[in-house]
Amino acid sequence: MKKSSILFLILCAGFVFSTKAQLKQIHNQADYAFWLNLPSDSILESKPPVLIFLHGKSLSGTDLNRVKRYGVISEIEKGRNIPAVVVAPQTSNGWNPDKVLSVLSYVKKNYDVDTNRVYVVGMSMGGYGTLNFAGKYPEHVAAAVALCGGGNVKDGCNLASIPLWIQHGTLDRAVPITESEKIVAAIKNCNGGQNLTYTAVQGADHGALEKMFRTDEMYQWLFQYSKEVQ
Repeated sequence: MKKSSILFLILCAGFVFSTKAQLKQIHNQADYAFWLNLPSDSILESKPPVLIFLHGKSLSGTDLNRVKRYGVISEIEKGRNIPAVVVAPQTSNGWNPDKVLSVLSYVKKNYDVDTNRVYVVGMSMGGYGTLNFAGKYPEHVAAAVALCGGGNVKDGCNLASIPLWIQHGTLDRAVPITESEKIVAAIKNCNGGQNLTYTAVQGADHGALEKMFRTDEMYQWLFQYSKEVQ
């Protein structure tokens, strides 16, 4: 596992805001319908990374516009220029990692992306989805961020193999912090948590962690990683 090039970090560092979102809906091409946002042509022609956003339960359904209410797609609509191919699927009944993989497969088939730089982020139910996907398919994930969710402890060793940032509010009543603590313990039991960053956000409730999507910090943390071997 290595950090990506300085040039790419420079592209990410400022996260310059743009008013030209390139969002479009994709239906009947994967197991989930999803939003697709393409970066500028110069980035798209230079093997960009892929960022997958998995929403929480409140955005579930069959109307993709719900997925715009918060998170990565909301940020793009507000003008955030993310130097990646961004996909945001929608589920109506929890996240299935195999179906998430079908969305990633669509992107890989249709765009010349850097398969060593695939990132996943999700909140609440999307946090579970992120850890379930990365836990089943760690070979596809360069790094992941899971906010106020949880995971399967049996996936601990798979999750231990990738850079992972887990965050949870100490006052979360919707999803108790113990859900994250259990998966953190499983990861640490495998390799001491050498690739793990765990943040217990003091005094934060369930919704408070949504602010992470509105900061540069999360995106910069993700995009520093690559699965390429030196």
